[in-house]
Amino acid sequence: MRLVPKIVNGGIAGIIGVTCVFPLDLVKTRLQNQQIGPNGERMYNSMLDCFRKTYRAEGYFSMYRGSAVNIVLITPEKAIKLAANDFFRYQYQNKQGKLTLFREMAAGGSAGFCQIIVTTPMELLKIQLQDAGRVAAMAKAAGSGAEVPRVSARQITMDLLRTRGITGLYRGTAATMLRDVSFSCVYFPLFAHLNALGPRKGDGSGEAVFWCSFLAGCAAGSLSALAVNPFDVVKTRLQVIKKGEGEAAYKGIADAFLNIMKNEGPKAFFKGGACRMIVIAPLFGIAQMVYYFGVAEKLLGYPR
Repeated sequence: MRLVPKIVNGGIAGIIGVTCVFPLDLVKTRLQNQQIGPNGERMYNSMLDCFRKTYRAEGYFSMYRGSAVNIVLITPEKAIKLAANDFFRYQYQNKQGKLTLFREMAAGGSAGFCQIIVTTPMELLKIQLQDAGRVAAMAKAAGSGAEVPRVSARQITMDLLRTRGITGLYRGTAATMLRDVSFSCVYFPLFAHLNALGPRKGDGSGEAVFWCSFLAGCAAGSLSALAVNPFDVVKTRLQVIKKGEGEAAYKGIADAFLNIMKNEGPKAFFKGGACRMIVIAPLFGIAQMVYYFGVAEKLLGYPR
């Protein structure tokens, strides 16, 4: 298994995907963190309302706040996820060289587990940057006169390392693992079966044509994202360091689930669900297309 082209493929796919869908990811984060007030008041009424208010209050480039962190760390994250899934699918084959559905899910879950070493700090830093404008807007609405904070990933990282050590960057690891492992358990088997339905390349490799891998990645990604959205809501809220005035803090995963259900109802677990489906679909479609199209192999001169 050649590691270098897999890393390059993951980096190319991640950078393209993040650049295309990051504004939607920012909206998703803010919708998920939004808590309903005692009288039913809320800052954002919908995805479009969040787009409009964020653009008016903070400008166009605020929609990419936190994207640099994502672009830097998405390369190892995607490389680990895709390469680890290939590795575990090979390892978990039975004596006949086949994979049962359970073994496919185990391979995907194992790949999801491996990526959390990169995903957790990436998500933690990204969420603080994405949510800063929402918290500041809440402070303004409350009459404190606070301005939108100009925080940076470096500043947040240094503050966490100084106050909490390296473990500070891994706040929400259990919730991240719950989301990523469950997502990968659903995504990879679903992608493999959808990808197998399409036409094959004419070179005798038996691989699907690139547009089939793209569509299979989009479909599997969006459906898997919706399935695990409750875990993503809990993870996002647990990783927020600075909350808005009056917003609840949670002691852990179970406490977050119970309090969200009690105070906001089951619909709260699907906040930002449409955004996340729209974000994940092209992100994984592009990733799988680049991965199977062999962009890195062509650039680096590796044989397919």
